[in-house]
Amino acid sequence: MSDPIGKKSIFVTPDGKNLVVTFTLVTSLFFIWGFCNGMIDTMDKHFQLVLNLNLSQSAWVQFSHYLGYFLMAMPAGYLASKLGYKGGIIAGLLMVAVGGLWFIPATHIQSFWAFLLGVCVIAAGLTFLETVANPYTTVLGDQQYAATRINLAQSTNGIGSLLGPIAGGMFFYSKNAAGQNTGSQTLYIPYLAVAAVVLVLSVVFYFAEVPDIKVEDDYHLDDSAPGSSRSIWTHPHFVMAIVAQFFYVAAQAGIFSFFINYLTGTRTTAPQVPPIPPEWNHGFLSGLLEQSQWGGLRISDKLGAYMGSLGSLCFLTGRFSGAYFLKKKPAHTMLGLYGALNVLMCLLIFLKLGWISVVCVFLSYFFMSIMFPTIFALGIHGLGVRAKKASAYIVMAIMGGALIPKIMGRVADSFDLSRGFIVPMICFAFVAWYGYQWPKLAGSEGVRGLSPNRRH
Repeated sequence: MSDPIGKKSIFVTPDGKNLVVTFTLVTSLFFIWGFCNGMIDTMDKHFQLVLNLNLSQSAWVQFSHYLGYFLMAMPAGYLASKLGYKGGIIAGLLMVAVGGLWFIPATHIQSFWAFLLGVCVIAAGLTFLETVANPYTTVLGDQQYAATRINLAQSTNGIGSLLGPIAGGMFFYSKNAAGQNTGSQTLYIPYLAVAAVVLVLSVVFYFAEVPDIKVEDDYHLDDSAPGSSRSIWTHPHFVMAIVAQFFYVAAQAGIFSFFINYLTGTRTTAPQVPPIPPEWNHGFLSGLLEQSQWGGLRISDKLGAYMGSLGSLCFLTGRFSGAYFLKKKPAHTMLGLYGALNVLMCLLIFLKLGWISVVCVFLSYFFMSIMFPTIFALGIHGLGVRAKKASAYIVMAIMGGALIPKIMGRVADSFDLSRGFIVPMICFAFVAWYGYQWPKLAGSEGVRGLSPNRRH
């Protein structure tokens, strides 16, 4: 629908209602889970140091995180259908608060299982938020801008992911005056802050206007017309979206989880970064570089965590630029291109080309940026009110983030982290295939629905 001056608005529904305020409020949820995920990505190395774990063992952090998503995806989808968008969001926020507060006793228990339980409970709450917020952004305006809206919202997720590693670096790798690591005593602080924020947000959402919006039913899942298919499983663009999301999240979790290890090394393997010149050890970097057991200087764990924010900045840049390009190019084309480019990035990292490979690690963040929301938008396209149920299955697919990093960690333990990048390379190859095959899977009408240059 056109606005009074004849221009499209990505936040105006077909009946002329402007939902920019609702969109802005929902976007805050993307920041929350981005921040939590950013902290998770810096946690592995902390437990490797404190509990003397190898890469495969420390991947239990990711396993617990994504297990929470897997276990709650279907209940979240069911309750979201019963409670509506507002009820699902509030339920998710309260569960995140419970998980954040649990880190206070977990700090006193000082056992790996206690921290993993907190990670799992928070992830369960985030499942509600993602199951509701992702599809909700696609209906808060004209449908031809669905992929653009979800990528704009996910850009806020990128900001949270940018700040999460900074918080992780400050509190997970803190040291006292004697140089001893005090991260185990201060790990709860950022999670306590998260609990406070989400409790306030739950009150705001309770009083806010969050309308349930019925979306267009391109595939006639909601009627009983003869010959119409009421099952979402008969639509290959949705089924393959689940598989693509599984492999994308698997690749993302592996790269994010072992990013610090790639820069700093492990107990048994050297950093994949070339030796740091001594003349770099001054100014801001003074105290953030350490003597390496393999000779020369190396990046400290704390600096590695901070550099995770640089990776998140690349991710965020990709999100903002991706939202622009998705207004110019079909979403499936962009997904296929970025997937293919990340296959190339992983190959160059695998080949151990020094600083070129290091740059490729950061570029992989950039090219991953649009994948999750774009796969999501492509997967639920045209599914009508059943998009809520479909979104729950797509969220369940992120169980790939629990399983594949352990495989990547096992390869890295056996060889080194550069060789471990063969695992995400295979994952990105499938994502690229899905992007390029989506028109055949969904049909030409579906392509027009996601093309910002054409009417839905």
